[in-house]
Amino acid sequence: MLQPTPDHPIAIAPNPRRVRVVFKGRVIADTRSALTLQESTLPAVQYVPRQDADMSVMTRSEHRTHCPYKGDASYYTVRVDGDEAVDAVWSYEAPNAAVAQIAGYLAFYPDRVDAIEELAD
Repeated sequence: MLQPTPDHPIAIAPNPRRVRVVFKGRVIADTRSALTLQESTLPAVQYVPRQDADMSVMTRSEHRTHCPYKGDASYYTVRVDGDEAVDAVWSYEAPNAAVAQIAGYLAFYPDRVDAIEELAD
């Protein structure tokens, strides 16, 4: 397990905007409680509370990955009206202590959903 450092910083902050995730024209997540995770020089990632996502369109897959900074990630496939995005969603269900805030949150690959929108309202 690695800890964030000045050379590899990780910052987590509440997103003041409304975040919506759309797949095949359907809103599959909608929250005013997203967390923005900025890791080093990587693009910022929006983490959505699980209770603000439509879990009925997500099926846990067998895919897993490990990040030395965040821990073990589980994945979900999204299915809407016969269309699917395999492993489009990930979640750190028991993340490392340095990023404990993202436990129970979901993140979405932007290239596997139609949109991850940050709205002013």
